[in-house]
Amino acid sequence: MKAKVLAFCNHKGGVGKTTSVLSIGCLFAKWGKRTLLVDMDAQANLSSSLLEVESAESIYYSLKDRKVLPQIEIAPNLYLTPSSLDLAAIEVEIAGQIQREAALKRLIEPIRGQYDYILIDCAPSLGLLLINALTAADRVYIPLTAETLPYKGLTSLERVIAQVQEYLNSGLSMGGIFFTRWNNRKLNKEVDEAARSTYGDLILQAKVRENIAIAEAPLAKQSISDYAPDSKGAADYTAIAAEILNREQDIITLPSHKVIK
Repeated sequence: MKAKVLAFCNHKGGVGKTTSVLSIGCLFAKWGKRTLLVDMDAQANLSSSLLEVESAESIYYSLKDRKVLPQIEIAPNLYLTPSSLDLAAIEVEIAGQIQREAALKRLIEPIRGQYDYILIDCAPSLGLLLINALTAADRVYIPLTAETLPYKGLTSLERVIAQVQEYLNSGLSMGGIFFTRWNNRKLNKEVDEAARSTYGDLILQAKVRENIAIAEAPLAKQSISDYAPDSKGAADYTAIAAEILNREQDIITLPSHKVIK
C-alpha cells in the first residue's frame, strides 16, 4: 500500500504552516502511522525544529542531483527529509531539467511504499517548489488565519492548485482548510462565516487557538503534544490531526478527555 501524500501550503507567511506539519505529523506517528515529513521550505524551520544540528544531507541535493531522498529517523514511526538554505537557489538550478515540475514526485514515488503518510511542508510562495509539491501530492490542506488579507489570498493559491490539477496532477484534490491562531474575536468569526459560506465542508471543524506553548515547542525541539500535552495547543492539534485522518478515511477514535477551554 502506498503512502498518502498530503501537501500543507499557504503562500502567506505567519499562518502556522510549519507548526501544523510538525504537530500533525508527530501525532500521526504516535498513533502508529509511519510518517515522513518533507521540508520543502528554504527557511528550514521544520528541520531546525526537529534536529539538534543541521544535516549534511538535504532535499536540495536530491532535487539538484536526482539523489535518493534522505530520511532521518526522528522518533518511532517519524522520519524527516530535511531542508537547507541552499534550497533557495533550486528553482534556478533545476529550471533546465526535463519535467522539472515533477522532480519531487520522481523522488517520492520509490519510497511511497515505506510509509502510511508523507506530509510536505511547502515553500511560502507560488513558484516552482510549490508546484513540485502539488504535483507530488494526493491532497492539499491549507492552514489559514481568520483575517481579511490571508483569506483573500486564497484566490491566488486556488488558481495555482487548479492549474496543477489541469496540467500536471489530475489526481490532486483539496483535503481541507483549517484556522490557526484563532482568538474568537469578531473579525475571526466574520472570516469563519465567510469561509464556510464559500468553501462549505472544506473548512475543518477544529481550530487551533492562540497559545504561547505552540510557539515555545520548536525551541525545545518538540512537538506541542510532547512539549505541553495538557495545553490548548496540544488539544487543538489533536483534534485537527484526527479530523484529517478521518477525512482520509483512516478512521481514528480518540479517547474521551476533558475539554480545555
